[in-house]
Amino acid sequence: MTTATTRHGDRRVSPVFVGILAVTAVTGWATWTGFAEQPGVAVFLFVTAAWIVSLCLHEYAHARTALHSGDISVGAKGYLTLNPLKYTHALLSIVLPVLFVIMGGIGLPGGAVFIERDRIRGRWRHSLISAAGPLTNVLFAVVCTAPFWLDALDGVPDDFRFALGFLAMLQVTAAILNFLPVPGLDGYGVIEPWLSYSVKRQVEPFAPFGLLFVFALLWVPSVNGAFFDVVDALLRGLGISDLDTYCGQYLYNYVFSFLRDRGPDLFHCTAV
Repeated sequence: MTTATTRHGDRRVSPVFVGILAVTAVTGWATWTGFAEQPGVAVFLFVTAAWIVSLCLHEYAHARTALHSGDISVGAKGYLTLNPLKYTHALLSIVLPVLFVIMGGIGLPGGAVFIERDRIRGRWRHSLISAAGPLTNVLFAVVCTAPFWLDALDGVPDDFRFALGFLAMLQVTAAILNFLPVPGLDGYGVIEPWLSYSVKRQVEPFAPFGLLFVFALLWVPSVNGAFFDVVDALLRGLGISDLDTYCGQYLYNYVFSFLRDRGPDLFHCTAV
């Protein structure tokens, strides 16, 4: 085993990730207590920081599974430190996913870790490595929705409830998109080891454009409507209403509006 992959520093949690966790905690507290003068600002920072945390955990799950499957190079690459700057490019890994959240409330898959697949033996292991990321989004969604389906929201401030509902929606959309069997997405990575060599060769050129293809489809009104119908149905089954996600997204996007002087309009969203 390469010594570089077993050094403690390769697995030490990055100060960058710790800082993001701190922002999540502080802004979550500000949202809960109403400490922020503009609730939309606190909600934006809380949801954004928590979303970046989930992106880091998504990629970490890929890397950790790869490590235990035989790719001992992931430690030296910094993938086990949870540092978002280590996952390909900051623009692709962080900036674009956050922009898609702002633009449409869609949990777009983030960056990627480069797995040395030739080190891994067994099709099941390859599939599990690909599935580990979106399964992390599923787990994150379960955590976010737990207060709803456990009826544990009595006394919880509306702003925090709405922020949690919107964050849950992002995790659900991310899980669905990641599990699509489209080249370039994790869903295709799950089934790819089981495809014939000729099929994989034919599909390979389209992998760099898979995500763009999915995004383009989501701009088609009928496809977008069907996609969010599925998302809404799943969220309703978990106890999250349309009001929760709508108000959460409204609060989130409020920081970008030019309507700051109309702050009282913000409180038209009231949980029932």
